Amino acid sequence: MKRTIGLLEFKSIAKGMETTDEILKSANVELILATALCPGKYISMITGELSAVKTAIAVGERVGDFFLIDAYVLSNAHPSVMSALTATSEIGSVSALGVVETMSAITSVMVGDTAAKASKVDLIEIRIARGLGGKGFVLFSGEISAVKAAVQACLNEYQMTGEILYATTISSPSKELIDSLL
Repeated sequence: MKRTIGLLEFKSIAKGMETTDEILKSANVELILATALCPGKYISMITGELSAVKTAIAVGERVGDFFLIDAYVLSNAHPSVMSALTATSEIGSVSALGVVETMSAITSVMVGDTAAKASKVDLIEIRIARGLGGKGFVLFSGEISAVKAAVQACLNEYQMTGEILYATTISSPSKELIDSLL
């Protein structure tokens, strides 16, 4: 299982496509996602061995130039991040729900990894920017104390950067709310 994820966010859709093509040709990496986002942005996510992902991201930074908003290499990603990104996580009962809303798509991936590593929680979904005005959010579940600890870890790590818009723990969420999320 590949545990390194490379993320690039662009302020130009065309430049994002061009750069994504270049990074895929530059290194032995696999495309996870490449898509236009609101409001007129483009995001690319790749995976592979750490050295290949670092090489591809360096190419992306060079080719993306001033159209690049952000780039990040997430090495040793928690195993549940990939299924949360693709909304294929298997979820049992939900005794508490953690929700962290972020200002960017890339930060939502980093927050999901932080939450999963900080406490015994199950990532439900990492939603990135589609229909969200460029923002993202992370959903995770577990026992109330674990969810609170994960939310606090995310706040400790990212709140001072201004990248977290809001974070909350919902104890004993209603069945209707959970059904609407799953």
